[in-house]
Amino acid sequence: MTGFIADSKTQSALQFPAEDAQGGAVLTPGRLAWRRFRRHRMAVAGTLIMAALLLYVIGGAFVWSESYANRTETGNRLAPPTLEHPFGTDAVGRDVLARTVYGGQISLLIGVSAVLVSLTFGVLVGALSGYYGGVIDSVLMRFTEAMFSIPSLFLLIVMSKFFGGRVPSFDVFGRTLSGSVIVIVGVIGLTSWMYLARLVRANFLSLKQRDFVLAAECLGVRNRDIIVRHILPNTLAPIIVAATLGVAGAILSEAYVSFLGLGVQPPTASWGNMLENAYNYLESAPWLWFFPGLFTVLTVLSINFIGDGLRDALDPRTLK
Repeated sequence: MTGFIADSKTQSALQFPAEDAQGGAVLTPGRLAWRRFRRHRMAVAGTLIMAALLLYVIGGAFVWSESYANRTETGNRLAPPTLEHPFGTDAVGRDVLARTVYGGQISLLIGVSAVLVSLTFGVLVGALSGYYGGVIDSVLMRFTEAMFSIPSLFLLIVMSKFFGGRVPSFDVFGRTLSGSVIVIVGVIGLTSWMYLARLVRANFLSLKQRDFVLAAECLGVRNRDIIVRHILPNTLAPIIVAATLGVAGAILSEAYVSFLGLGVQPPTASWGNMLENAYNYLESAPWLWFFPGLFTVLTVLSINFIGDGLRDALDPRTLK
C-alpha cells in the first residue's frame, strides 16, 4: 500500500532489499541511504563539525554557569584572550567564551523552533492543497503566493521592534529568556513555510495518482489516513532536507536582526547580539566578533553540508 517517488524500476529496487555486491549483505532502503550519505565527504565533515558544536554549547553549560556568563567585571573590560579568559572579555568584562556557549544555545534553539513552526504550516497547507485540489487548492495557493510577496526580513525587523519589549521574559530548562525569542521564532517560522508548502503540494499531486493511493481509496480508507499513513511518509525526504536547510536560514535571520539591535535582548545572549555588541570594537577588540562569527559560519556551513548529503542520500533515483 505504500510506494516511493520513483519509476517502476527504482521503486522496485527500493521496496525490496538489495544485495551488496561486495559482501552479499541485504541492503534496506535505510542502509542504502546511510551508505550514500557516508560517501558524501562534505556531509560527513558537516556532521562532525555539528556534533562538535553541539558538544560545545551543551557540554559547556556544565563547566560555566549562566550567572558567570552574565557577570560583569568592569575592571577587566576588553581584555584580550588569556588563560583565564581564552576568548577574552567584552565591553563590560563578561567572559566571551562562556557567552558563546549560552549564545549558541539560543541561536540553535531559535533555528530549530522556527523550523518546527515552518514545518507545521508548510506541511499542513501543502498536504491539504495537493490532496484535495479544487477550491481548497486555489485558496491555499493564492494565500501562499500572497505570503511570498511579503519581505520576510523587513517584517521580522518591524515585528521585533514592535513586540520585542512587550512580551515578558519566560523560563525554559532553568534559563530566563527574553520575550524577544518568542517574537523572532514566531516571525521566522510564519514567514518561511511557503516554499515547503509548494514542495509538499507538488509531491502530493504526484503521489495521489499512484496505484497504492488509488487502491487505498477503493478500499474505503479515510482521507486522513491516506494523507498521514500513505502519502506523507513518501514525502519525508524533501521535507527533511528543507527542514535541515531551514535551520541555517533561521540562524542567519536571527543574526541579522540581532546585529541591528532588534533581535534577542539582554540579558539573554545569542551569537547575533554578541556581534552587535562588537560593532564598535572591530579593530580594537577583534576577539569580540571573531568567535561568535566563527561559530555562526561553522554552524551554517555544516548544516548546509548535511542538507546536501541528505538530499543525495534520500533521492530514490540513486541506487548506489
